[in-house]
Amino acid sequence: MGPGPGVAAALLALLVPAAARGPGAAACEVSPGGRFDCGPERLLSRAGCEARGCCYSPGPGPRTGPGPPWCFFPRGYRSYRAENLTATESGFSARLRRVAAAFLPAAVDDVRLELALETPARLRLTLRDAARQRYEVPLPTPRVRGRARSTLYGLRPHVNLYGSHPFYLVMEDDGSAHGVFLLNSNAMDVLLQPSPALTWRTTGGILDFYIFLGPDPKSVVRQYLDVVGFPFMPPYWGLGFHLCRWGYSSTDITRQVVANMTAARFPLDVQWNDLDYADAKRDFTFNKKSFKDYPEMVREFHSRGLRYIMIVDAGISSSGPPGTYKPYDEGLKRGVFIRNATGQPLIGKVWPGPTAFPDFTNPKTHEWWHDMVKDFHEQVPFDGMWLDMNEPSNFVEGSQDGCPNNNLEHPPYVPGVFGGRLQAGTICASSQQHLSSHYNLHSLYGLTQAIASHDALLRVRGKRPFIISRSTFAGHGRYAGHWTGDVGSDWEQLYYSIPEVLLFNLFGVPLVGADICGFRGNTSEELCVRWTQLGAFYPFMRNHNDHGTRPQEPYAFSPPAQAAMRDALRLRYSLLPFLYTLFHRAHSAGETVARPLFLEFPTDPNTWAVDRQLLWGGGLLVTPVLEAGQTKVSGYFPAGTWYSLAGDSTIHSKGQWILLPAPLDTINVHVRAGHILPLQEPAFSTAQSRGKGMALVVALSLDGFARGELFWDDGESWETFERGDYTEILFLASNDAVLSQLLRASAHLDGVLLEAVTVLGVTSPPRRVLANGAIVSDFSYRSDTQVLRVPVSLPMWEQFVISWC
Repeated sequence: MGPGPGVAAALLALLVPAAARGPGAAACEVSPGGRFDCGPERLLSRAGCEARGCCYSPGPGPRTGPGPPWCFFPRGYRSYRAENLTATESGFSARLRRVAAAFLPAAVDDVRLELALETPARLRLTLRDAARQRYEVPLPTPRVRGRARSTLYGLRPHVNLYGSHPFYLVMEDDGSAHGVFLLNSNAMDVLLQPSPALTWRTTGGILDFYIFLGPDPKSVVRQYLDVVGFPFMPPYWGLGFHLCRWGYSSTDITRQVVANMTAARFPLDVQWNDLDYADAKRDFTFNKKSFKDYPEMVREFHSRGLRYIMIVDAGISSSGPPGTYKPYDEGLKRGVFIRNATGQPLIGKVWPGPTAFPDFTNPKTHEWWHDMVKDFHEQVPFDGMWLDMNEPSNFVEGSQDGCPNNNLEHPPYVPGVFGGRLQAGTICASSQQHLSSHYNLHSLYGLTQAIASHDALLRVRGKRPFIISRSTFAGHGRYAGHWTGDVGSDWEQLYYSIPEVLLFNLFGVPLVGADICGFRGNTSEELCVRWTQLGAFYPFMRNHNDHGTRPQEPYAFSPPAQAAMRDALRLRYSLLPFLYTLFHRAHSAGETVARPLFLEFPTDPNTWAVDRQLLWGGGLLVTPVLEAGQTKVSGYFPAGTWYSLAGDSTIHSKGQWILLPAPLDTINVHVRAGHILPLQEPAFSTAQSRGKGMALVVALSLDGFARGELFWDDGESWETFERGDYTEILFLASNDAVLSQLLRASAHLDGVLLEAVTVLGVTSPPRRVLANGAIVSDFSYRSDTQVLRVPVSLPMWEQFVISWC
């Protein structure tokens, strides 16, 4: 049963009580931090403000910019009155009739409100125009029957630049949490003010709110992902090291880069090319001079166990003579491009010059895109796609012919978008797509391209797609990952990459990372070392930089710097079984991979603002150096026991900041007591490492308990979890023993041996160690660090018990 009429009436009383009335002096006594702007679209005089029934109180600062508004709504102001309250199966519906004077054009007089408790932890509140159908986001979502602090996470701000995620999570005083998702893809402002409160302003669509009741932050994220979809499962090779730059200008140079990485003994799984490979920077082409043997190069990489990815921009070149460029000719014939006001393909300008923009909301476009991907893949057997410039980005404003002068191009209210205009850096808002105008669909462009690319790659390769996209929207993680764009090569951007990675994990896009060492400008050796150390803990790890800048491949630096980077890469590769298992948990259960501390420790307010550290899952804490010239770093350790991953130190924290040694060759990584991590001997690629010996790191709690798991499949087949084609192992430690339990078995681990078990927190020297009942004579134990190391040779595909006494 949903909330009854009494509850509904109480909720409505809060949402839409009585009609508006003119403000008196008492009604205008609103603290600066609690004032809601009554004139967001333009500056108002006192007379103009009061004509709206609002309060006017000039402040000490300027009228524009951050700070309390001068014109604000009085206490008790309401625009609508509720009528026709009706109970429904899961909530109620009502009609809201406008009672306050409208001060923006085309104000809606009658609104239909629907409120439903869809699950015990999810409330949905929808406001629609009662008189006419309005645009609604075509996101498939499931249909199922305290005072907060201003600590808030989410709401990626660059609505028309890189992406939009209108979801936030709030931590409350007692450590509980709630979240809100506005399913709306129009341009919007979201303003946070100190009271605390939020103001949403969107230029169109409907107001479709999902309210997630938690009660803890992990539950909020899971409830959000229940709506937008769980993340896709990346191929295992996608978690290795990726290398790219704009400026690998030939196959010879690209081959040499790979050879240099091998000669310098650096792991490498995926080699990339930027636009250098393309003929005149056009999609689905390659330069027949500098990349004349492009297909052969990619096949050579495959023979060495490497994968290959190239950039694909959203804009399709439209300038060649008819019959010379199949993607445009075929697209024109099939009618797949976004149209201008006259019904012709809208022409903008991107890297190849004049370009048309595919309309990925059109099913015909998906088939055309598949055909283009298939044709090119038959020539060059690439393994994944890098989607860039897909906001869509445009070097002219709107189109080469400008944009019409209408209310979609110039609405009465324009949010604080990049450039100050809806057309800035992109295409005309009034251009037409299959589902609606671009005015409504702009924020969905990158998502719809990712969906089309995911489907095309799956059909063409028959294996798990790997896609990295710049533009994203809610639900993007179901289809692709994300890199954080053209970041600068500076220490500030190194730091900012951590909250960015953490936010995208909260958004359900766990496969995320920043360009290691930075993209724009010249890096320094120290910065690149520190960035590589942090980047080893990005879920997506790629080094990429701009043309004309200093080389920043790992082999381009001094021997000590190379050694530090090599250690960081080997550490990542050793941890890949653990990382892959975290991705499985994200894919199958809606969990996060990279994780802010507050997600694991919500009742510790000290964790809420920590954005210079990150967790992998709940068990691995990373504390990187983020400033130049530092050989020590301070990190927050929530209450509990934390072991250094190397096993050489232990922190028993009461919930405190700890100063850690951090010379240039070191990144501090700690294992949380109670966790077991599966590791594997690193190699120069995942193809090599997957057959090597495994190890366990067992971090005992004070009562001698620990738990962990391993998910293992062939690493690239489609829907192995859904089809049951995988191995899953549970590891448990208690009562002076470590054992494994096969929860599901397959042949994928056959031949892989467990070769070492390291137990952290063994408080007394063992007299005897047994492995499956057989005595292990060559174990070692250090009393100063309380570390027990047990060499073994046990089949991973069989259950085992290791005990000590």
